Order: sequence, then C-alpha cells, then structure tokens
Amino acid sequence: MTIGNRTIGPGHPTYVIGEIGLNHNGSVETAKKLMDVAKEAGADAVKFQKRNPEVSTPAAMRDKRRETPWGEMSYLEYRYKVEFERPQYEEIAKYAEELELDWFASPWDVDSVKFLEDMGAVTHKVASASLYNDDILKALAETGKPIIASTGMSNIEDVDHAVEILGTDNLALLHTSSTYPMPAEEANLKVIPMLAERYGVPVGWSGHEPGLQISVAAVALGAAIVERHITLDRTMWGSDQAASVEPQGFTHLVRDIRVIEKALGTPEKRVQEGEKAKIASLRG
Repeated sequence: MTIGNRTIGPGHPTYVIGEIGLNHNGSVETAKKLMDVAKEAGADAVKFQKRNPEVSTPAAMRDKRRETPWGEMSYLEYRYKVEFERPQYEEIAKYAEELELDWFASPWDVDSVKFLEDMGAVTHKVASASLYNDDILKALAETGKPIIASTGMSNIEDVDHAVEILGTDNLALLHTSSTYPMPAEEANLKVIPMLAERYGVPVGWSGHEPGLQISVAAVALGAAIVERHITLDRTMWGSDQAASVEPQGFTHLVRDIRVIEKALGTPEKRVQEGEKAKIASLRG
C-alpha cells in the first residue's frame, strides 16, 4: 500500500500520524502549531476530522446546550464553531506541502468524503464510529484512494463487513480501543498480528493510552502505522486533549519507534558484527 511517496507495510518504516482532530479548537493558527509539532518530531502525516454538521449531528444532540470557550451554545452551533471549511483547508494543505507532511482527515458523512476529494487529500481515514456506516464506506471505496480504517468499538464480524465493502487492495487497518484515555488492559495488542494474517493488509495502532509504552510495543508486534492524538497542552479545552500527547512526548515516541525498527532486525540468528572481536578473546 502506498500513501503519497511512502510505502506502508512490513519491511518499511512505520508511518507515524499526528492526529490533530479537533484539538485546534477552530483555530488555523493552532492547527499550524500542531503541524509544526508533528514535523519537528519526525512524523509522516497529520490527520484532521471533517463533518457537515447539518448532516452528521445526531438529532438528539442538536439542541443540547454546551458550555464552550465561546460561551454557552447548542451542540450544533458548537459543531459549526470548530469546523474548518474550504478556506481553512486550503491553508492547511498549503502549509502541509511546505512542511512536506501528508495531510488527510476522517470524513463523518458522505458530503465530507466529496469535500476531501475536492481538496486533494492524499488518503482517507475511517473513524471507528463510522466503521458501521455503509454509505461512508462505499463512498470511500469509490474514490480509489488508499483507505486507513480504525476498528474501535467493533468485533471481528464488524471488521469483516467493512473489509468486504472497502476491499483489501488499498487498505490498512488500525487496531484501537475507543476508551479515552485507554487503560492498558484494553490494548489487546495481540490483535495486530491477527488482523494482518486474517486480511493480508498493513495493520497499525491508533492509541489513546496515557504514556508511550503501548504504542512502542505495538511496533514491536508489527504495527505498520502508529497514530496518536497530539496537543500543545493537555489542559486545553476539548474532549480529546487529555488523551493526547504533548510535543516533547510525541518527539520521544517517534524517536523510540525508530529505535525499535532498527532493533527488530531479521529472523536470522547470526553472529553480529560487534561480537566478532569478542570471539577470540572469550572463546580462546
């Protein structure tokens, strides 16, 4: 599978995604600062979320009142407040090109699939909440673009159904738990090699856990992609901020992933270069 100029899968470097999501809180300047964080850490891509609030907001939620940094408003008004439209995405796309970062988003409705196609997104991401939505899956399959699909809140039959619609020719799956933040006992990392064997596609990890250890362990178990939410400060307003990684932590995560890649090596047992000088002195 290829995204932009990167080949994704076994034998290739882990594709690291900085998930910005809605952590920009409706500010392009904040989004750019988060893109800088991803670039400086050595990530390959940044990801956003895209909605048509009129279509994707559940009827039961539209009129609920919500306290926000901009005052109390309805949930629908809030959704519009934090949503980027064409001018903002044009700015994001241009900045991503300058930084040599891939950018894409999770579309939460068919309108947003069309929007992201028009904007030239390099790939598309299926959010875990959309894995059951056949209309979105079919619209994404029709783009012919590579698709990354998260599998939170799903059992294996749900994943089977989604893969049947999306096909396996240009697909990567992300194992994940949609608990925010996620306790270690919910990681179930052994699912990563199981999914890779079952579907024959690259499989990665989308983490919502405190700390970095589980994401690094996912790479040791074969994760071809690692996605983590990033934030400038976990105390910022927003539902995803507390489960996100701050700049220094994200830099450490990418560093540790690259170390693990080198350490994995091959299944061939052989004398290492550094050991050769020891043979004469220690074996006599």
